[in-house]
Amino acid sequence: MSEQQQNQLNIEISEEIAEGQYANLAIITHSHAEFVVDFVSVMPGTPKSKVKSRIVLTPQHAKRLMTALADNLDKFEDVHGKIKDYEEVQVPFQFGGPAAQA
Repeated sequence: MSEQQQNQLNIEISEEIAEGQYANLAIITHSHAEFVVDFVSVMPGTPKSKVKSRIVLTPQHAKRLMTALADNLDKFEDVHGKIKDYEEVQVPFQFGGPAAQA
């Protein structure tokens, strides 16, 4: 068995998870030990929105995720052109942690 075969990770995904969840807002908070990313679907004219998914990461994994996202965004823009940010979403609330960022 080659070294590559020994290091392969077999990842399974259920049908429900594979469908995904739509989110157009991410609220990020952190403590000294973890980052919490809440993915929210905000619909216009709706006064209430729900968190669709919460991901909890160690600071090291949060940094690795940030690096992986930046790398993938660069690759995407190389193929499809620069992504334009059409609006800045202002989040006028806090959830007991540092200011929210999306």
